[in-house]
Amino acid sequence: MKRKWGRANKSFFLTNSWLLFNGLGGSGGHMDFLENVKIRAFKVEDLDAIVKIDERVLGEDRKNYWERKLKLMNNKSSQVSLVAEVEGEVVGFILGDVSGWEFGVPETIGWMDTIGVDPAHQKKGIATALAHELIKNLKAIGVRTIYTLVSWNDWDLLQFFHAMGFTRGDMINLELKI
Repeated sequence: MKRKWGRANKSFFLTNSWLLFNGLGGSGGHMDFLENVKIRAFKVEDLDAIVKIDERVLGEDRKNYWERKLKLMNNKSSQVSLVAEVEGEVVGFILGDVSGWEFGVPETIGWMDTIGVDPAHQKKGIATALAHELIKNLKAIGVRTIYTLVSWNDWDLLQFFHAMGFTRGDMINLELKI
């Protein structure tokens, strides 16, 4: 089935740039709701909320995974992750980072790693708001290009990132199955 590029209109959960969809973060009519959303820097204390969002979306408890992932991220001074709150409750998050010259990629490269939105708050533009804020923050610290990884077959996710302004980059993902 051929899909057209267009405005994304669902909210989603993206882990390590692989997607479990419950829809992509749109706008249309959600501006009033977004006025009540506070986006702030991620804190270590947000771990339990992120684990709960992950469990609500995936249906399994992966606290050990998140403890390891967030510990690694918190050890990096370049980590720029954010959370979205509604009435003091974390309802979404986005994990991002800045390159450290690995694989010949300069420090002016940012990464959009993981986005999660609680199912009860999806389809209200939270994912889009988080992504826009991350982009704004990365730009403010000198990042000029942002990368993310997407499965070529995830048309909804490709559509979301296209609506965000992403285009296909020059790098090619290579893999070796062993």
